[in-house]
Amino acid sequence: MKFARDTWLIFERQMLLLLRQPIWVFVGVFQPVMYLLLFAPLLKPALNAPTQAEAYRIFVPGLLVLLAIFGGLFQGFGLIAELRAGVIERSRVTPISRLALLLGRSLRDVVSLIAQAVIITLLALLFGLTVFIGDLLLAYLLLALIALMTSAVSYGIALVVKSEDALAPLMNTLAQPLLLLSGILLPLTFAPAWLQAVADWNPFAWAVDGTRALFAGDLGNDRVWQGLTIVAILTAASVAWAAREFARSVR
Repeated sequence: MKFARDTWLIFERQMLLLLRQPIWVFVGVFQPVMYLLLFAPLLKPALNAPTQAEAYRIFVPGLLVLLAIFGGLFQGFGLIAELRAGVIERSRVTPISRLALLLGRSLRDVVSLIAQAVIITLLALLFGLTVFIGDLLLAYLLLALIALMTSAVSYGIALVVKSEDALAPLMNTLAQPLLLLSGILLPLTFAPAWLQAVADWNPFAWAVDGTRALFAGDLGNDRVWQGLTIVAILTAASVAWAAREFARSVR
């Protein structure tokens, strides 16, 4: 009960800070919207898709995973600012759970991601995308796990490096190969065999395939449950590691 209350208190504070500057939600969604409006229309001929709606059914799931990855991986900059302002230091004198310090922040990031994903989905519906609500909700669950995992990793690394100058290149170095090897922009079925073999080691490639299967209404596709399982395991491991870093930093 105390842990749940601690998590809620941190989450509530972080949400209040976010709602005071809701522009950041729209700033975060600006780049994906540009991809949706300016890049997606090129995909019908490129993918030889029968309809534009089918092209969006392939592209939008990857775009949402892209949003979850990048939205989470760069959350550590805010934590470094809190470290510099002494917010984390003052947490040392409170009895609040160190895991709650992490989860409260990460759950804020999840809520922000889902809000952005809803905006992207609604815009895609205007272009003819169709998806069953149940499959969409399960896809959002997968996206939430990705956001929770990547934000936890970002917070943990931020506590280790404690510098924006070190965090920025590290996150970019980590994010770029994950992006290119996940089939976000184009399905990896178009890639040569060696590239597909390398991508099999990228958990986000499984997540993208699973999300695409859900948007296609193929709930029984093995990639859905494989992606969910892989991401859930990695999320648990990431949260456990980041929570330990909070415990080391806030004593």
